Amino acid sequence: MARFRLKSCIILVSLALLLVIITLVLKALAPEDSPFDSPGEVEININRQTAPQNQRDFNKRPGETKMSDPVESVKDAELGSTLRKFPPPNYYLHAFYYMWYGNPTFDGKYIHWDHPQLPHWDAKVAQEYPQGRHNPPDDIGANYYPSLGPYSSRDPSVLEAHMQQLRTAAIGVIAISWYPPSTNDDNGEPIDEIIPSLLEVAHKYHIKVAFHIEPYKGRDEVNMFTNVKYIIDKYGEHPAFFKYRTNAGKLLPLFYVYDSYLMNSEQWAKLLKHTDSSSIRDTPYDAIFIALLVEEKHKREILTAGFDGLYTYFATNGFTYGSTQRNWVSIKAFCDDNDLIFIPSVGPGYIDTSVRPWNFKNTRNRINGKYYETSLSAALESRPDFISITSFNEWHEGTQIETSVPKTGQTVYLDYLPNKPTIYLEITRKWAAIFGGERQRWQD
Repeated sequence: MARFRLKSCIILVSLALLLVIITLVLKALAPEDSPFDSPGEVEININRQTAPQNQRDFNKRPGETKMSDPVESVKDAELGSTLRKFPPPNYYLHAFYYMWYGNPTFDGKYIHWDHPQLPHWDAKVAQEYPQGRHNPPDDIGANYYPSLGPYSSRDPSVLEAHMQQLRTAAIGVIAISWYPPSTNDDNGEPIDEIIPSLLEVAHKYHIKVAFHIEPYKGRDEVNMFTNVKYIIDKYGEHPAFFKYRTNAGKLLPLFYVYDSYLMNSEQWAKLLKHTDSSSIRDTPYDAIFIALLVEEKHKREILTAGFDGLYTYFATNGFTYGSTQRNWVSIKAFCDDNDLIFIPSVGPGYIDTSVRPWNFKNTRNRINGKYYETSLSAALESRPDFISITSFNEWHEGTQIETSVPKTGQTVYLDYLPNKPTIYLEITRKWAAIFGGERQRWQD
């Protein structure tokens, strides 16, 4: 009997140990907790308020919840499995994203890949360089060749691939280049109609979307109000639309404003200062407006205009006062003194000689990723509020971190060798984690 009891005890202890081991293994397989692993809003300088991923279901009244579709359940399970392979998205890390590309399959013609070679402003210099348009698919307006080929921004498979690359890089927000409906840049077509599809795929991958408002023709304080209203009315309730909570407790959209200096501070103040009767402040369309800092004098003008912060955009260190990395610590100090958000822009390199064949002096060699890592290190040294990346896919200026492949033929292209096509996604992923850890340390 004693032996039987001893055997029973041994069996029970063994089962208990087995259960403990299984529990520990399952926990190890679960994704790690992260200070930026939430698809909810982002807050500045205060604790983030996060919401469960299925919050919309919690808000449904009894009777509104439908029986689950087995096919959808399988798809959800597959997506969940895919998402667990990625690092958590860092919503303080933004990448500038361009939707202006097209090809014959989806658009009836090549768009932007056939970018013209732009002439130098000095006619004598212009005569020394080639002019004309590129001829895709083998000859494109870029110094690197994309892994996806000369794609269309309307292609659902491209949007899917881009979101997967962004998640591989741990990027939480894309800032999309935006022109008002029925308008476009000099070499493209209207892109506003693509945004609903982009928002859906971004939401699927827990990526947020902000708007990078371009200097469209005739931009002024009046139509800026109109266009911000349009964006918020049309897209503001979508769960992928990026917002964050300010120190004042407001949950607001964020808009980057490219070439903001083209309007004077008096014009901007009519839109952005509380004192003007036509102000957007304290209306349903209030937002966080981030100006482009180019020259040093723009700091004071940005403050006078009523902007909420500034960014530097250009990936060429030394090209402008704002893009010169040694200035970032002092720029951040100015922002801190004046309650402005500082968003330095980093990039993997710069080369635009496929579209500006005379612009060699602004080329910045990637040095197999070292240039990018130096930029990211300089950004972190300034203790920024956010970091922006120029760019995910601005191929014309060679600032892309999107995957690229070697390409042989009559046109000579650069490539990422000896590194993998994903090298710049991997570098971004590494620094996203470092940035997340540093942000926590700064707040402690």
